[in-house]
Amino acid sequence: MSRIDWAILIATLTAIIIYGIYKSRTTKNLEGYFLSNRSMPWYLVLLSIMGTQASAITFLTGPGQAYSDGMRFVQYYFGLPLAMIVVAVFFVPVYCKLKVYTAYEFLEQRFDIKTRTFTSALFLLSRGLSTGVSIFAPSLVLSSLMGWNIYYTNLVMGGLLIIYTMSGGAKAVAYTQKLQMIIVFVALFLTGYLAVKLLPEAVGFTDALKVGGQNGKMNIITSGFGSNGFDWKDKYNIWSGLIGGFFLALSYFGTDHSQVGRYLTAKNEAESRKGLLINGLVKVPMQFFILLIGILIFSFYQYNKGPVYFDKVTIEQAKQTDKKDSLNMLEASFDKAFASGDKVQANQIRKTYSAVIKRALPKDDPKDTNYVFLWFVKENLPVGLIGLIFAIIFLAAWGSIAAALNSLAACSVVDFHKKFFTKKESELDDYRISQWYTLGWGIFSIIISMFAYNIGNSLIEAVNIIGSLFYGVILGVFLVAFWLKSVKGNAVFYAAIIAELLVITIYRMDIISFLWLNVIGALLVIIFAVLLQQTIFKQKALQ
Repeated sequence: MSRIDWAILIATLTAIIIYGIYKSRTTKNLEGYFLSNRSMPWYLVLLSIMGTQASAITFLTGPGQAYSDGMRFVQYYFGLPLAMIVVAVFFVPVYCKLKVYTAYEFLEQRFDIKTRTFTSALFLLSRGLSTGVSIFAPSLVLSSLMGWNIYYTNLVMGGLLIIYTMSGGAKAVAYTQKLQMIIVFVALFLTGYLAVKLLPEAVGFTDALKVGGQNGKMNIITSGFGSNGFDWKDKYNIWSGLIGGFFLALSYFGTDHSQVGRYLTAKNEAESRKGLLINGLVKVPMQFFILLIGILIFSFYQYNKGPVYFDKVTIEQAKQTDKKDSLNMLEASFDKAFASGDKVQANQIRKTYSAVIKRALPKDDPKDTNYVFLWFVKENLPVGLIGLIFAIIFLAAWGSIAAALNSLAACSVVDFHKKFFTKKESELDDYRISQWYTLGWGIFSIIISMFAYNIGNSLIEAVNIIGSLFYGVILGVFLVAFWLKSVKGNAVFYAAIIAELLVITIYRMDIISFLWLNVIGALLVIIFAVLLQQTIFKQKALQ
């Protein structure tokens, strides 16, 4: 990057840190640190919800996902608007009425302490792992493209945001997310505009979409049905999006405290609901636009020569194997095909090259999906904007990670520390121990990021897979709590344990797409809870 880009990158990140520290002034107690004294207006709640969900992974790998697999990933979000309605109607009133600090407090009132503790522990495990990946993802791409040391990048990515997250809690998170999202949207709009502007003079926006369509990239709706019937392993289709995506979104926004904690900061129930419902309206169009940038980048590389593979580090590793000669021959063939204007042949060589890379490094399961967007930015955008785009990668990462750390600390303090260790502390002691838990989870997430190097899937898939392993079971516990009043604590507790073990087993068998795990987990908890409760009733009747 040029000195101007470095200056813009450093200035933007420094401004966010200073702004976060400035906005960190709040009441020094649990209500102030974790819930901003329940004082946030709906638009800040909305931006905080969006900033928490739209991590750097979304902006880094979303365009790359569309570049390689087309628009069908947008179906993943089709169940989200309906989930927002359900959360706003059923979940929010309960949380607001009970004035809870964490979502899992409700479970103790409805069931018992062990159910609350187990469910909160599942959240801490899933969110802790996901946060580590959220730190690692942008670090991986930046280190590969810029030649930065991956471990130092992880330290910078995770370490800097801890400064304002630890000092200011939920209020600092909300206000910095507002500024972060504004910068992110401006930068993405400029990127989309320039992707079209850089096309040949006779090629416009609609022409770029036609090129994408001709290459099978405008697959917005797919049924999942093939010659052998419905493909349960197909990751993204209209049914897995509407049903599996609905259950995933319902669990994420209704029971994951990284999101619940965002709308609990609202002034009142109405402001919480408004933030959630508007998020339901804007999330699908936002994701559609992010994926559309990937289609525009794909069209750009049909007219402008790009790399045969976008991950330089992986190419170097693959060329250390016996596939070196094959890769060199394919590179020469690609150059020749592109020079002759044979785009079909060039695209086919790209696919073959990727397959050879996978055979060369079978244990790593490499993909260059994660590198497409920033490669395009680094090689084609003007000086100044490159620094801004790299800044949004940090900002988007910080927005989601800061909210995650705040929620992890909240559950650690409220659901464990004050419940089992020190029940009576002053408000100032609560505030200070909350800061230390924030620091602790920050360090834990950075450590996880250091060991997350061999993630094969698209990073956006990796995070969603981690969530899907736990979200269905957590959601099932809450659904039983809301609507099956006859089921008590023992039944739902053991049902959740059995269901979680089965979900992990099904995932390891690789017989179904990960989105369906959310449905399976929730239904298993409900079924086992009802059956176990009936067994308990019968045993009591016999006594």
